[in-house]
Amino acid sequence: MYDERAVNVAHSAVAMATTSDDLDALGRIRLFEGIGTEGLRLIAAVAREQSYRAGQIVFREGDIGGPLYLIREGRVRISRTVAGMGEEALAILGPGDAFGEMSLIEDVPRSADAIAHEACKLLVIERDPFEDLLLLHKDLAYEILWNFVRILSARLRETNEKMTFLSVTGKF
Repeated sequence: MYDERAVNVAHSAVAMATTSDDLDALGRIRLFEGIGTEGLRLIAAVAREQSYRAGQIVFREGDIGGPLYLIREGRVRISRTVAGMGEEALAILGPGDAFGEMSLIEDVPRSADAIAHEACKLLVIERDPFEDLLLLHKDLAYEILWNFVRILSARLRETNEKMTFLSVTGKF
């Protein structure tokens, strides 16, 4: 089964006709910074574009994890509902940002809502084809892994700063 999926990924990558604009857009996604044209072509082969209207739900907290989303145009609000307070925005992400990446690492329910803050175009990458791609192309996997680590490290640092601020100001 795995070998068949891997071969399908390789064949679709070879058969793909991607414009330089598509590759430029994909290369501006932080998760894929520094990746060469051939690597971007391989990634594009497993991605599909999806559009959302402002206010449309991409996924809900508690949904079973699934694809990785990459923002090509527009903005997406990541939020949670806080009892007695309503929606609390955790982040507003824009072009070049990725979200839903935790579902690529662990198979757990989504930890927050993702809502189109404004009309947006997202590149959607499903877990299985992406894993197959990384298994077939170890150098590409290594580059993506390091970008992934940098992004998650920056998010952790930002969370630590927010927690420190809340602790110091007594806003807990």
